[in-house]
Amino acid sequence: QVQLVESGGGLVQAGGSLRLSCAASGRIIGINTMAWYRQAPGKQRELVAAITSNGNTNYADSVKGRFTISRDNAKNTVQLQMNSLKPEDTAVYYCNAQKWFGVRVDYWGQGTQVTVSS
Repeated sequence: QVQLVESGGGLVQAGGSLRLSCAASGRIIGINTMAWYRQAPGKQRELVAAITSNGNTNYADSVKGRFTISRDNAKNTVQLQMNSLKPEDTAVYYCNAQKWFGVRVDYWGQGTQVTVSS
């Protein structure tokens, strides 16, 4: 199993910044993509940003230019720097790690609340 622990959420005013961190432990061998998802009340969980083991990144259109995902493979951590935050960024943010065993296997953190006030 892979354990993911997030930190760094909180309350911030619109236009502010937050940095989320996620540390992976356990059976970390074989993790390829790590990502951040978010889920707002009444909405489906959505991909925010993803990064592969060789550093390729992918962002949701709504966060491009404002959020940056990074990864430290030696420390088994992934970060999400969030700038120019908007009230619509308010959600529970989940760290995600993926392995492939012929099919994709997802591991999830417990989530961290991000609230952006207007």
